[in-house]
Amino acid sequence: MIVRSLSEVEKSPRRVVAPNWESARILLSSDGMGFSFHITTVYAGTETHMWYRNHLEAVYCMEGEGELEAQDGTRHLIKPGTLYALDQHDQHVLRARTTMRFACVFNPPLVGDEVHDAEGVYPLKEQ
Repeated sequence: MIVRSLSEVEKSPRRVVAPNWESARILLSSDGMGFSFHITTVYAGTETHMWYRNHLEAVYCMEGEGELEAQDGTRHLIKPGTLYALDQHDQHVLRARTTMRFACVFNPPLVGDEVHDAEGVYPLKEQ
């Protein structure tokens, strides 16, 4: 059984900080669950291009408001209670109008230190 608190993770190396966001990575590949689970905060006023070429991701908005733009130009309002799933390795842009907080699940699971490269991709790493 794995039991961890968010506050514990935020004070550990499992907290990863980047210019537009920070992520508390509660479950990682090393935990052996077959997915990783994160609480991610995206800072207000930022625009982040992402492309999970190597991962599938489900994202549930718990706080804040912003806009998700798909590669084809389609835009979606993201607010608390909205889930989006990047089931086609979708390239997208997230524009945070306010500070946003998400619960995120990745498959395959992240190792823990991943950040976006120049294309917005997380590298595929093995534990």
